[in-house]
Amino acid sequence: MVPPPRLSPRTVARRRLVLIVAVAAAAAVLGAIVGSCGDEEGGGQREQGARAPAADAGRRGDAGVRRTQAVDRLTLSEQVGQTIAFSYDGAPVPDYVRRILREGRGGGVILFGDNVVDAEQLRGATRTLQRAAGDSALVITDQEGGEVRIVPFAPSESGQAGQSDPATARAASQATARELGRLGVNVNLAPVVDVSAEGSALGGRAFPGDPAEVAAIAAASVRGYAGTGVAATVKHFPGFGAATENTDDAPVTIDRDRSTLERSDLEPFAAAVRAGTPLVMVSHALYPALDPERIASQSRAVVGGLLRRRLGFRGVAITDSIEAEAVISRSDVATAALRSIRAGIDVVLSTGSGSYRDIYDALLAESGRSPSFRRRVRNAAARVLVLKRRMGLRAPS
Repeated sequence: MVPPPRLSPRTVARRRLVLIVAVAAAAAVLGAIVGSCGDEEGGGQREQGARAPAADAGRRGDAGVRRTQAVDRLTLSEQVGQTIAFSYDGAPVPDYVRRILREGRGGGVILFGDNVVDAEQLRGATRTLQRAAGDSALVITDQEGGEVRIVPFAPSESGQAGQSDPATARAASQATARELGRLGVNVNLAPVVDVSAEGSALGGRAFPGDPAEVAAIAAASVRGYAGTGVAATVKHFPGFGAATENTDDAPVTIDRDRSTLERSDLEPFAAAVRAGTPLVMVSHALYPALDPERIASQSRAVVGGLLRRRLGFRGVAITDSIEAEAVISRSDVATAALRSIRAGIDVVLSTGSGSYRDIYDALLAESGRSPSFRRRVRNAAARVLVLKRRMGLRAPS
C-alpha cells in the first residue's frame, strides 16, 4: 500500500477550519429546527410531577401540532383543564374557582352580568383570577356592543348593526378591546360575523350588508384587536344568520344547501381567518347539508373538515354555551363536551356554574381510557397554550 502524501501544516490547519465551520453550520440549522418546534407551541421551564402520556403528539392532520411543546410538561389533569372555560355566580370570586385555577384544572373563566359591579370591582376580580392561575387564565366576556354588553361601562353602546363600514368597525373593536384589557378581560366573544337574513334571530347583532360587505367589515373588526392584548372571537361558525331562533332557547336547523352556505355564510369567516382571528366560536345549530346527524359543535365534518382544512384555521375553536337548549335536548353536558372535543373543538364553554365538575370528570376519565381521545385533548390544550403565549400569558405551573 502506498502511503498518503504528507500534508503541510498550513494545509492541515485550513482543513481543520473548514471542518469546524461545517459542523457549526449543521448545529445551527438543527438548533433552529428544534427551536421553531418549541416556539410554535410555547416554551417555559420543565415542570415537576406526573406527566401526561406522550399520546403520539406529532401526528399530522390536527393543525400540525408538533411533538416538542410546553403542553407535554403539563399533567393530564392540566391538559384537560386547558380545554374548559367555566363560570361562577356573584361578584366575589369563590374559593373553589381560585382552587381550580391554582391547580390548573381550568383554562379560563367567563364573566357575566352578576360578576360585574363597577370598574374597581371588576379589576379586583380579574386580578384575583390571574393571581390564582399564575397569570395563565383566559378571562372571557361577551361584549358585542348594543344589547349584548356584559360590561355596561365599557364600549360600545351602539351595536354591530351601526358599524356599516370597515373603518368604523375597526375603531369600535379597538376601543372595546383597550377598555376590556384595562379591566383585566383578555378574550371577547365578538364580533358576530354571520350574514343576517330577514327575520334572523340575530336581529341588530350582526354587521349590515351582503356577504362581501360583511366579510370586509369582519376582517377590519378582527384587526382592531391587534396589539391590544385582547383576543377576538368570531361567531357563529359556519353561519347563523338564517336562524329564526336562538340555540340557547331551542334546537335550530339551518336548512340551506351546501353551495348556499359556502356562498353566503362562509365568506366572512374566511375573511376573519385571513385577518388572523385567534378564536372561532362554533354554533350549536344543525346543518344537514354539512352533517345530517350532528350539530356543528359536535361535527368533525364542520370543525375538522370545513373550519380546519377548508378555511385553514389554526387557532382555538370554542363552543357556544354547552348548556344551550340545542345541546341539552340531545344529551347531558358531559356527553356533549366529549362529543365536541372529539369533533375538534379546543375549548368547551360552560356557562352554568354547576356544570364544571361533570365536564371535567368526563373529559379526564375518557382521556385516561382512550389514547385517541388523549391525543385530541393534548392537541386542544396545545392550541390554547399557543394562544396564551401570544397574549403574554403563562402556561399553568
